[in-house]
Amino acid sequence: MRNQNRVIIEHLTPVIDGGIFQLKRVQGQSVHVEADIFSDGHDHLSAELIFTHNSSQQKEVVSMESLPNDRWQADFKVTELGNYHFHLEAWVDEPLTWLYGTQKKLEAQQEVYSELLEGALYIEQCLAAHKVKKKAAWEKIAAELQDRATQGAASKTLFDPSMEAFFKTYPLKKLVTKSLVQGILVERKKALFSTWYEFFPRSSASESGVHGTFEDCKKLLPRVANMGFDTLYFPPIHPIGEINRKGKNNATEAQSDDVGSPWGIGSKLGGHRSLHPALGNLEQFTALVQEAQHYGIEIAMDLAFQMAPDHPLVKEHPEWFKWRPDGSIQYAENPPKKYQDILPIYFDTEAWNPLWDALLEITLYWIETAGIKVYRVDNPHTKPFHFWGWLMAEVRAKHPEVLFLSEAFSRPAIMYQLAKQGFTQSYSYFTWRNRKEELQGYVEELSKTQLKEFFRPNFWPNTPDINPFHLQGANEALHMSRYFLAATLSSNTGIYGPIYEFMTSDAIPGKEEYLDSEKYQIRDWDWEAENKLMRIIGKINEARKQLPSLQQTNNIRFCQNANENILAYLKYDDAQTCLSLMAVNLDPYYTQNDQLYIPLEALGLPTDVEYTVEDQITGNSYHWRGTHNFVELHPALPFHLFKIKI
Repeated sequence: MRNQNRVIIEHLTPVIDGGIFQLKRVQGQSVHVEADIFSDGHDHLSAELIFTHNSSQQKEVVSMESLPNDRWQADFKVTELGNYHFHLEAWVDEPLTWLYGTQKKLEAQQEVYSELLEGALYIEQCLAAHKVKKKAAWEKIAAELQDRATQGAASKTLFDPSMEAFFKTYPLKKLVTKSLVQGILVERKKALFSTWYEFFPRSSASESGVHGTFEDCKKLLPRVANMGFDTLYFPPIHPIGEINRKGKNNATEAQSDDVGSPWGIGSKLGGHRSLHPALGNLEQFTALVQEAQHYGIEIAMDLAFQMAPDHPLVKEHPEWFKWRPDGSIQYAENPPKKYQDILPIYFDTEAWNPLWDALLEITLYWIETAGIKVYRVDNPHTKPFHFWGWLMAEVRAKHPEVLFLSEAFSRPAIMYQLAKQGFTQSYSYFTWRNRKEELQGYVEELSKTQLKEFFRPNFWPNTPDINPFHLQGANEALHMSRYFLAATLSSNTGIYGPIYEFMTSDAIPGKEEYLDSEKYQIRDWDWEAENKLMRIIGKINEARKQLPSLQQTNNIRFCQNANENILAYLKYDDAQTCLSLMAVNLDPYYTQNDQLYIPLEALGLPTDVEYTVEDQITGNSYHWRGTHNFVELHPALPFHLFKIKI
């Protein structure tokens, strides 16, 4: 194929899979773009970054800056929710090539009569191509450059900065090379910074053995707010299937009083658009959502696309499920495990179009009837990737404020593909990262590689499905340090409580599963109780709200130190006006100390500077100097959260 363009654009960053998937940002963030841009010969090149919001016809243009080795860069800021797109344009800039070349000839006192005539033509062409301010003045300069009588004086204008500015402001583009168009998904700030708390609504009653209600949940909102959480996530709150209902501790034979698993959704009482009648009705649930907002809390619903055998849709749409040759239905399995209380949706059905539409309608229903703006999505890796990409795009077209958390503890490629498809946040492997080396390595992978452009990790120390071995029988110090790590390494974090803050970690022997799991029964909790761990969690979360440095994940730098039981790291906001230093004792039993190396030079600070570090938990202040300073951490409070004041 013939192509007369001379400029090459390659190695554009950031790009996800060649531009197939969108980058991710939140409102107010910048996008830093670089590319290799070069051409044959020695002509001057110009390049622009052009971006626009998909809802706008107005294009914004940013001139690119040339770096060494043919690298170019530009930055722009995204301010609106929704989708942006951008591309690069580059061309051989003939007017600037003329200007810089003629300047050199004039400095060498060479004859430039013909060159000045050429310059006049370039000015005239720019005037014809653009609406130019002070047009008459530039017309006069062009005329003077063409007249031998005035050329001498007019040639001095070539050294006036206004001449260069004229050609840059009103470029004469010819044979423009364009890069591929890249997309950006822009979400609200909560996509980047959120603090989640999970509990089972049916366990919310203050009276022992009584099924909780939405009214009981409303009474717990001050407790959640006092601990500093801004997102309250409920496991499914729909009717629970009665056929093949699971009993306590996942027993396959349920007793008459067993309440079943909330993830076995649907019964004669309704399906995904219905609420469990023991919890309350739609009016009461909506009132709970609205009341939570008064405390700065958003209610996150569980989006679990699976059905109990007696879900109404099983009878209404049998074609959406897989049936065996003997006429029995295919239950959910992860051999040798069987989940007889759950029917997976058969996404390979020929009736997939109406199926997708129905699932979209379910998703939109709770947004539009109850004001839900956050979904935690159950097991998304067991449904087609492209289904999720389509569904989330459809939802965002109407409601760009809605966020989606992917609950997929799966293989890395699968977790990353879900993020590429558009999930706002993702569960992560933090739950199993314990040692200094693996914690640092994992965070570096998430924050310093291409993953940072599309994968937003949410660090959870535990979930109803995961009672990690290191928390089983763990003391208070380990519970404190695990939450501190989750909340300061990542800007998105959460816990499943009150089991976490009450340090209730009894497990099924040999498994990372809770004994007497709330997934299969109502648990009684002393919701009035308060302890040290709760107060510490509250202080950590308050510091997260006060320090912009903790409201992002990627601006992190680990500090060198010799003690393998101490992990230390710096975080800072984009402007580097807020610096925080965290030091954590990974040993829950013994005091640890060490000299920390603070990389002041990497922050643009003198290595011998004096500064103050203020502990945001205890209120204590210390005066430090230079790059090496001593810390000692006791299990009674196994971390420091310092705000650095220079």
